[in-house]
This record gives sequence, structure tokens and C-alpha cells, in this order.
Amino acid sequence: MKPVKDVLNEKGHDIWSITPDASVFEAIELMAQKEVGALLVLEAEKPIGIISERDYTRKVILKGKSSRKTMIKAIMTSPVIFTDAGQDVKGCMELMTSKNIRHLPVLENNRLVGIVSLGDLVKAIISEQESKIRGLESYFLYRSDLSR
Repeated sequence: MKPVKDVLNEKGHDIWSITPDASVFEAIELMAQKEVGALLVLEAEKPIGIISERDYTRKVILKGKSSRKTMIKAIMTSPVIFTDAGQDVKGCMELMTSKNIRHLPVLENNRLVGIVSLGDLVKAIISEQESKIRGLESYFLYRSDLSR
């Protein structure tokens, strides 16, 4: 399996963030604008949490709170779980499954370099499997040509 840094190189290294004192409405608005499902919560440029659409639905909507009055710090998930850029895709999937998370910030040399989603990792696995299948098909076609 390829390292998660290769997934980031393909998808991009964009990191969208918000401050803990912003409203949940502002976070949802930014997620919609950037077409992402989570934002890193930064305080003094340090990651202190993450907020996702899941946090919004479970901690605001289902509890009848106002997204305009509720602050990010009240519903964000903290502490942030990270992975290393050298971790392979399978290891990231196992971590995300065991922690029941769908977005995983990636560090390289203790520096934030991107965020991957469960969907990003699934796409990477499918792509790798398709590549292996094509390679096997080519091998068997080559072998059958030799036997003629």
C-alpha cells in the first residue's frame, strides 16, 4: 500500500480551518463553500480540535441548538488524532476505523501537510486494486501469447 503522502500529492494539500470562537454556522458555511466535510480548529496556528458535519448534526441539530449562537469550541472534537505522512493507506484506514473518525490530519516532520478523508483512502485503495488487476491481465495476456 502506498503512503498517505502520495494520496495528498494526488488530492492536494489544502487545509481549511476555523477558530474555536467562530460560530458553528460559519463553519458549516465554510465547509459548503470549500466542499469539505471537516475543518481543523486552530488557536494561535495550533490545531486544538476538528469539527465535522457529523459534529454539527449530532451536537447541534439533534440537540435543538442554534448554529448561529453555538461556538465551535462547544462542539469540536478534541484532541485531534493525527497520522504521519509515511503511514500507509491501510494503517490510516485501521486508525480511522478504530477511532470512529472520517477525517485525519497528516503530519510530516511535525508539520501539518494536509487532511485525508475516509473517501480519499477508499479511492486510493480502489485505484491500487485496479492497477494490480490491469497488471495481472497484462501478464496473463503476455503468457498466453507466448504459449501460442
